[in-house]
Amino acid sequence: MADKFAAALQENDVLLADGATGTNLFNMGLQSGDAPELWNTDEPAKIKNLYKGWIDAGSDLFLTNTFGGNASRLKLHDSQSRVGELNRVGAELGRELADKSERNILVAGSIGPTGDIMEPVGDLSHALAVEMFHEQADALKEGGVDVLWLETISAPEEFKAAAEAASLAGIPWVGTMSFDTAGRTMMGVTSTEMAHLVEGLATPPVAYGANCGTGAADILRTTLGFSAAGFDRPIIAKGNAGIPKYVDGSIHYDGTPELMANYAVMARDAGATIIGGCCGTMPVHIEKMREALDTRPRGDRPALEQVVEAMGPFSSETDGTEASGCGDAQCGSTRRGRRGRRRG
Repeated sequence: MADKFAAALQENDVLLADGATGTNLFNMGLQSGDAPELWNTDEPAKIKNLYKGWIDAGSDLFLTNTFGGNASRLKLHDSQSRVGELNRVGAELGRELADKSERNILVAGSIGPTGDIMEPVGDLSHALAVEMFHEQADALKEGGVDVLWLETISAPEEFKAAAEAASLAGIPWVGTMSFDTAGRTMMGVTSTEMAHLVEGLATPPVAYGANCGTGAADILRTTLGFSAAGFDRPIIAKGNAGIPKYVDGSIHYDGTPELMANYAVMARDAGATIIGGCCGTMPVHIEKMREALDTRPRGDRPALEQVVEAMGPFSSETDGTEASGCGDAQCGSTRRGRRGRRRG
């Protein structure tokens, strides 16, 4: 599995990932408050259609429908005893489709945050976090994923626990944080601090980066922050399709396929090796991103002014990388305090 993912990185200038899981499942009938992971067994045809949409749109890899598949989140739906089953089946459905494709398609096992706050501020211990992540990782490995994909993490402590769990499972992993609070994670981590955190892990990820956030401009600024850190490790950019807006009582993202195509090219030029979409990103967005990455020549690394001109303004004046000398990811948490939230 490690060789397959590493080979894909070596053989391709850029790997195109998938788009939004939740947005597309809601369009298929998932109701707010429902656990998407239950559809792996209750609605397998719809999950296969989700995966197939990414393959048909041109993705090189897609994430499994297992973001909230840990015991803590599934407990909210009285399904904590089904962690192994739901993650394994979610991976098996993806493996089946990937193996049938004429192209080399990678299956990434999605692992989201536990939803709990870790010690010393919260009640979740490092040992229990590792146990929960390990349970999920083992099931995804059994289901046949090529790589574990940790996403939407805010706290460095939780990132470290997931890294230890991946090591115990004996499978390569990648990890992304969500920089959605003035260019930082909700726990105050900057892009520079995450880069240093990653390089200090005993079992570092194959690639790292950012997902979700507050729009294309912000995630491009974050990607530039990773590049500026100077480490030779593949970078992931998986941004939302524009900005969420309420329309007729529902959330819609205003990012057009053309905007996402421009974002994909600019993310590549900013230093990202794995590029995809997050909330609001549909197969039609991925199609345009595929076309743009395949047809537009690589350009120079964009300046912040060029990002704003192409993508619109940043959500905050700075992202914290202007501060001097904080190379320890923990210091972001100390400066800004610690907060936690649940993310669907």
